[in-house]
Amino acid sequence: MRYLVIGSGGREHAIAWRLLHDGSATEVYVAPGNGGIDDRYRVAIAINDFESMYTFCKSKSIDVVVVGPEAPLVNGIVDFLHNKGIRVFGPTAKAAQLEGSKLFAKYIMQKYNVPTAQFREFKDKNDLLHYIESLTEYPIVIKLDGLAAGKGVGVCNTKHDAIQFINTMINHDTRVFVEDFCAGEEASVLGISDGNTVLPFIAAQDHKRAFDNDEGPNTGGMGAYAPAPIVDSRILGRVHREVLQPAIQGMNKEGIPFAGILYAGIIIKDGMIKVLEFNVRFGDPETQVLLPLLNGKLGDYINAAIDGTLSSTNLSFRNKHAVTVVLASGGYPGSYSTGLPIHGLDQIHNDILIFHAGTKREGNTIVANGGRVLNVTAIADSLEEAYNKVYSVIPLLSFEGMHYRKDIGFRALKKRA
Repeated sequence: MRYLVIGSGGREHAIAWRLLHDGSATEVYVAPGNGGIDDRYRVAIAINDFESMYTFCKSKSIDVVVVGPEAPLVNGIVDFLHNKGIRVFGPTAKAAQLEGSKLFAKYIMQKYNVPTAQFREFKDKNDLLHYIESLTEYPIVIKLDGLAAGKGVGVCNTKHDAIQFINTMINHDTRVFVEDFCAGEEASVLGISDGNTVLPFIAAQDHKRAFDNDEGPNTGGMGAYAPAPIVDSRILGRVHREVLQPAIQGMNKEGIPFAGILYAGIIIKDGMIKVLEFNVRFGDPETQVLLPLLNGKLGDYINAAIDGTLSSTNLSFRNKHAVTVVLASGGYPGSYSTGLPIHGLDQIHNDILIFHAGTKREGNTIVANGGRVLNVTAIADSLEEAYNKVYSVIPLLSFEGMHYRKDIGFRALKKRA
């Protein structure tokens, strides 16, 4: 089968790698791709150029399209391609509101009893400011509705923090809500759904802060590991029953069936589970640790989701552990330089996976071309072994200003110490 993967990050490289690695595909094209994708299969089409995507699919007889990032999903690429007869994996624009509108997601959770923090919506900035003035207990969380490139959430420890966030981020016509702060340990649980059945992946744990010990600004994710022991088999079963299934069933009752990947960002404390957010696609960098551990063929699961036959499918994972570490540009998540040559890629042995993110090819050289540049992934029999393995090879890689966290997996490793 021929696949087209839409996107340009480490997630998309991992999806393409898996489809080829497990025999799901004979050819995988990636649009627009990155420096890790062979020139023959890298397609220079922007993720929002739906018409060109369709033309390419027809010209190459593409069998299935897999959409990586959220923006084209929210903007309706699945509807567009499906209406033109192209098989495509991902939710429709209406279903993608679960990520595209945080308020829509909160109301779905509230209506269908998915555990989440209490919240209050505001449509007027002055009403919001008056409400903030009345509060006496902090921290609180302020969230903007809609996609905001990861900048639409403010965790405010004081009234001053809250007012500053509001005045910096919120216009008078911005839909916004305030929710209770949830303490605990976070994890990511993805499920694959055909609109009726949803099958959970093992849990992963992302590391969003830029620096060790969860310090510094939020990023797109500096690394991940799986499985995350905070979500044992009992907790995973509860997430399936209490979060994923009610959300999928609720969307069906709303007349908006959800087929694709539903990603639940959850927080756990004292056995209590709450959903922080829904995403409607594979997580990044969680995908880079989940797909290497997947049993079977990724393409079989994708096609079963498209065809509505997941109920007769068994989703399972290897009894191994994976750690991925993001090598980022100096200055990320702020401003950073690009075009810097990457050294050492030819020194990495075959049992280490390198997923490219912000890279591009300039002649025979791979150069940094983004904030998150490379994802280095190791697989082993234990988390400790995977951790040691991945960090032993990172010194072989270099580019000017490169920085990375040295503690990916620290929560689980501390518990085992």
